Amino acid sequence: MPRTVDHGQRRAVIAEAVVRVAGREGLHAVTMRAVAAEAGVSVRLVQYYFHSKAQLMVGTLDYLEGQSHRRWAARLQGLGDPPPPRTVVEAFAAEALPTDEASRVFHLVGTSYAMLAFTDAELARRPFIAGIDRLCGQLADALSRARDAGDLAAGIEPDLEARRLVALANGLGTGVLAGQHTPDTARAILAYHAEQVFRR
Repeated sequence: MPRTVDHGQRRAVIAEAVVRVAGREGLHAVTMRAVAAEAGVSVRLVQYYFHSKAQLMVGTLDYLEGQSHRRWAARLQGLGDPPPPRTVVEAFAAEALPTDEASRVFHLVGTSYAMLAFTDAELARRPFIAGIDRLCGQLADALSRARDAGDLAAGIEPDLEARRLVALANGLGTGVLAGQHTPDTARAILAYHAEQVFRR
């Protein structure tokens, strides 16, 4: 009986290879051949799933976003449906910082994508900006629930605050990667900010 091919798993293996190559050598080192060698598959297989380098880059960014959301959801598992708004924000803050080797590589590659999006309009439009917009929407929903429950500090506007939280977390993450902040300092800054957003 023919074996069923798990196409999603194959795409994930290739995307993970992109992340490893980019984390080790930078996005400029990502080629079909380098990714195939890293994944232990043929160049032809990489090209079967991603017909061009542009598709490979976009597909990997989609994969990274999905991985991040799954880790965020795992932090919230068992905490209610929907989970408490402040817990949502705190889980986002914990997920948003490079605090170990796996998250360091993840954020290094994500930051590299941000730099590439400056000069690549297609990557900027989809999925880079779209992914950030989805993230901001999820945070804004949680903050709106907090506002409706009377748990937000006076003057906090959920949509604007969601975007500020993402910008703050991204900036702190970059600071950790560059050695400007330690993970503990970055966590403390985000915790301090959360104290200003939510009523005690």
